Amino acid sequence: MKRIGLALISAAFLAGAYLAVLDAVEVAWLPFLMVLVTGFVGVVILRRAQGVDANATERIASDTQTMQSSLARIVEEVGTLSAGLPNMSVYDLPPAIDKNVVPHLNLFVASRETLKHAYGLQAFAEIMTCYAGGERYLNRVWSCSVDGYVDEAAAYLPRSLEQFELAKAQLDGLASA
Repeated sequence: MKRIGLALISAAFLAGAYLAVLDAVEVAWLPFLMVLVTGFVGVVILRRAQGVDANATERIASDTQTMQSSLARIVEEVGTLSAGLPNMSVYDLPPAIDKNVVPHLNLFVASRETLKHAYGLQAFAEIMTCYAGGERYLNRVWSCSVDGYVDEAAAYLPRSLEQFELAKAQLDGLASA
């Protein structure tokens, strides 16, 4: 859209300059007004395109902040579950995961497309690989705990935490650069 706006402004400027020098005494006002309107349309298009870019920049910053805070909360909650696992019943894990971790997982997923725009596909792939690994392990913990397999749940919860920590470290590194 910026290019269209700039093209209209440039064309209007050139056409207006041409119309202004056709006659040394009198200006053909009707064509000149049409060219002037074309220039104003170009300015409006350019301003709107710049506004969209500003909103996109604000959205990227907001979504990046959301992803960072979501991952921080996920790491915190999974770490708390991992530390408290010896003192809790394995059957208490699924409701705890659903209540304390899933909302933060959903927030992260809702903002994940921003990674591509802000940092590129390679960074998106690296972060999402770790995130997906952590989520897979967490789903495994949930399933094992529903079935009462304490040892397996205890084995996969730290793995989940490790993957989420890696994703968080990668995102924090990109965001601070």
